Amino acid sequence: MQLDELYKKALNFEYLTKEEGMFLFENAPLAELSYVADELRKIQVPHGKVTWQIDRNLNTTNVCIANCKFCNFYRIPGHAEAYITEMDTYRVKIKETIAWGGDQLLLQGGHHPELGLDFYSNLFRQIKSEFPDIKLHTLGPPEIAHIAKLGGYTHTEVLKALQEAGMDSLPGAGAEILVDRVRRLVSNGKCGADEWLDVMAAAHQLNITTSATMMFGHVETLEERFIHLIRIREVQDKKPEGAKGFLAFIPWTFQGVDTLLSKLRGIQTLTSTEEYIRMIAISRIMLPNIKNIQASWLTVGKATAQVCLQAGANDFGSIMLEENVVSAAGAPHRFTYKSIQEAIKEGGFEPQLRNQQYEWRVLPEHIEEQIINY
Repeated sequence: MQLDELYKKALNFEYLTKEEGMFLFENAPLAELSYVADELRKIQVPHGKVTWQIDRNLNTTNVCIANCKFCNFYRIPGHAEAYITEMDTYRVKIKETIAWGGDQLLLQGGHHPELGLDFYSNLFRQIKSEFPDIKLHTLGPPEIAHIAKLGGYTHTEVLKALQEAGMDSLPGAGAEILVDRVRRLVSNGKCGADEWLDVMAAAHQLNITTSATMMFGHVETLEERFIHLIRIREVQDKKPEGAKGFLAFIPWTFQGVDTLLSKLRGIQTLTSTEEYIRMIAISRIMLPNIKNIQASWLTVGKATAQVCLQAGANDFGSIMLEENVVSAAGAPHRFTYKSIQEAIKEGGFEPQLRNQQYEWRVLPEHIEEQIINY
């Protein structure tokens, strides 16, 4: 294979094979790989701005029976620290979120063995009845699959019921690596790769906007990363005409502090800065049918995320007014609404506030500075 031929193929928005992608990843100089990805970004996102968001990650429950080996957040049923979030807590935190300029809740939690479709439908309806303007970016394919199994429903039945109850979009949570060999090692209690993809395909049929993620840098091989990318690309190709499908792709690095995966297998957070930038660039190149590529500042930090803006990324994600799961595994980074805009400007771009649909928002005139203390 010749690098120049692969660059040309990529710049023509042609699909690269797994082997071609791996060859680029391993052999292309970082500057050239970043250039190709940046050129694709300029075509796909011609306004040239870097978007960002204000939302809050609230956890419905920390009770979980999935036993993921990279998670320090969950508690088993009956644990003294187990909880299910009460409506009074949602009210307080939603009011804070609105005061801090947020327009959305990212609602996720564990695989609670007793919380089924009725629980989540009633919760979403209650939130929407009291806060009709707040957007609900909720659950994820593993949780949808779990709810379906508890109640004997199809994925479509669960998604449709939640959509009617107020779910606005579906996060790409729980993807890890979409290869079952890897999933058995790191998240054996979650749905398999095929089921994760089936949930997303069902969501797209209902015109529910989704995102896709990849957690890498643990037990997966390079080949398995590229299998993951191609499987995401294939599902996106099958979305109905007019549906947004996967509106964004977010690769993030495994965080291993005190996790069972690090204790049992000796795996820490080993992804280098260059490797992360390469993954951002190759994501743009391998996924020409997904418009937005997000740099995970939460796991790699400001400086690396800024470089990614020159390597195919066009989005900085959310300032995350609250985030408990990844932080519990060692991710130390934080932004406020002021500092994220400053970081984007330092990276050479104009910041643009957005919502989950990647529609632009005007920054509220009166916005309180959140106190980062969680």
